[in-house]
Amino acid sequence: MEGIRFLDKHSYNDFGVTLAERSIGNPEKEKMKVKVTFSNMEYDFSRIYGSQPYSPRELKYSFNLFSDGSNSNQRMNSMRTRIINWVMNSDGKQKLYDDAFPGYYFLAEVEEKPDFDDNYNRGVLTVKFNAYSFMESEYPEGSLLWDTFNFDQDVMQKVEFTIEGADTVTLYNTGTPDVFPIIEASSAMEISLNGITYTVSAGITEKADMPLVSGENELTITGNGMIKFAFYKEMI
Repeated sequence: MEGIRFLDKHSYNDFGVTLAERSIGNPEKEKMKVKVTFSNMEYDFSRIYGSQPYSPRELKYSFNLFSDGSNSNQRMNSMRTRIINWVMNSDGKQKLYDDAFPGYYFLAEVEEKPDFDDNYNRGVLTVKFNAYSFMESEYPEGSLLWDTFNFDQDVMQKVEFTIEGADTVTLYNTGTPDVFPIIEASSAMEISLNGITYTVSAGITEKADMPLVSGENELTITGNGMIKFAFYKEMI
């Protein structure tokens, strides 16, 4: 049965409850516009710090609770208590896996109190999660996993290269926002991207200042040795 996995527990496998309703909200673009006085012109400064910012998104799940036999009402209330304590017991946003979105997870947290609509031995418990704007891929780009490959969204691409002097390579960010790769190099190298040159040392470097924009990214790499890029796409 479909459900969600959160804090290492699954709604159906661990609690035996089914989904009555699922609602995956979408984020909104957060615009920062300034209108020119006495004019119809306006300027959008939303991307002044890089990529377009988005609002958080809401995930809402309603679970069917049912218990029969003697003391059925008490058992149902006990189940309700267990589930509420499960979803509320996170320290900030944690990974939430929804079976309807294989290969992705949401970063989410319950902030509002859950709602419970009961009728003696059956009821519906509704939980709302406040989530990061994008769902994130569970697997890095370049992974050869045919079971989870989506021909509509994914790209078979090379992310590891051998450089002898200089070479130009292409990385594809098939997600919506900019992503920042972790770079592993066998020796110091220079990377030119969008007119900016970045220097990486031998070893593993997290380049928070080298974004891969949505779409095609052409990099010119200068150096000698092996270089590998690890990044994860993010989708609305």
